[in-house]
Amino acid sequence: MQASFSLFLALRYLRPKRTFVSVITVISISGVILGVMVPILVISVMTGFERALERAILGFDPHLRVTNGEIMDNWEEVLPKIKNVPGVVGVAPYVQGPVLVEHEGHVNPAIIRGIDVPAEEKLVNLKKLVVGTLDMPPDTVIIGKELAMELGARLGDEVTIYAPGNIHGILDEIRRENEDPNAKPKTLAELKGDVVFPAPMKIVGLLNSGRNSVDSSTLLVPLANAQELYQLRGGVHGLSINTVDPHDVRATERLIEDTLQGGAFVTSWYEENRERFDAISVEIQVMYIIVSVTGLVAAFSIMNTFITVTVQKTREIGIMKALGATQAQIIWVFLSEGMIVGVIGTLIGLSLAVLLLHYRNDFRDWLNHTFHLRIFPAGIYEFDGIPAEIVPKDLLIICLGAFFLCSVASLIPAWIAARLDPVKALRVD
Repeated sequence: MQASFSLFLALRYLRPKRTFVSVITVISISGVILGVMVPILVISVMTGFERALERAILGFDPHLRVTNGEIMDNWEEVLPKIKNVPGVVGVAPYVQGPVLVEHEGHVNPAIIRGIDVPAEEKLVNLKKLVVGTLDMPPDTVIIGKELAMELGARLGDEVTIYAPGNIHGILDEIRRENEDPNAKPKTLAELKGDVVFPAPMKIVGLLNSGRNSVDSSTLLVPLANAQELYQLRGGVHGLSINTVDPHDVRATERLIEDTLQGGAFVTSWYEENRERFDAISVEIQVMYIIVSVTGLVAAFSIMNTFITVTVQKTREIGIMKALGATQAQIIWVFLSEGMIVGVIGTLIGLSLAVLLLHYRNDFRDWLNHTFHLRIFPAGIYEFDGIPAEIVPKDLLIICLGAFFLCSVASLIPAWIAARLDPVKALRVD
């Protein structure tokens, strides 16, 4: 009886009427909607960005790298030792460094990665990332799709790669002539021993890793070509390693270090990208604080609404208490109002958040087309679309938190209403 009486009055007070109370009730529900919708949108996008970045990194980069700070000439001896380390599932040599790539007068800086395709396929699903063929005979290249677009190159076209070795050889020759003006300039035949002359390389594939920074700067070439460009004579820059669990590589990292006995350095994918993930972690923590303030604002709005209701309904509260209504019944009237507002606002906010997350990229494109607003540009954030991932745990925490704040916010005006003296309340005009 107590619950039905209190609920009846709570619904009656919340019923839309052309009064100031109904207007601020709508405002209070709107506050709860924003207090639920904004945190879900922000946390889902931040979580989606972090996990999308992690998947993209692990989809192209190795879990561990082994280098010695210079050219690794004994990699063929080291590789089988690492393969036998528990937790290692694949090892592949690589050569990696900066180059210049040219096509029909367009020149761009790039990062070349020389790979042994059969060994690399044990680490990376290249078939999923590359449009074209993985059959890479000498003098062929797989180029990032964004880089190809900037160069105006397509499958079957040829590009020319200029490695630092070319520049070093030319600079040495210039330095030699400056130091000895009477020295005889080297002939073309003599320069061939010092300078690697660039050769055209045919594009056989386009790389689509999902990361704009990779797709706009990466060239994959056969290992032998990269060794020649960097004049490594069979050496490599390091070894790429994949492990059983990329999120638990520390134990495997220590085993590899013990196996190599200090002969090389081991770095993990997380260490190479630590600054990015630390920045995202800080941003998520700051966003939690900001959205928590949004929830508190909604709670104060609800409290303000019910205090206003209490003032306007003072005479009615006095009549109810004079007729025998208990303090508990009066408290439950306003507490029920807070719960109802909390449930309605939470459900609407949750629905709108899920709807906006589903159509987030369509909404971004509409804003871009209508207002010329560049939201989440791929050149800065690396991804073509806005990544988002809904975590049920986060939804539960946000929704329960909003409902709890609404309930708590209604307790103070409920307590004020329950403490009214019926005699004084009936004297209010």
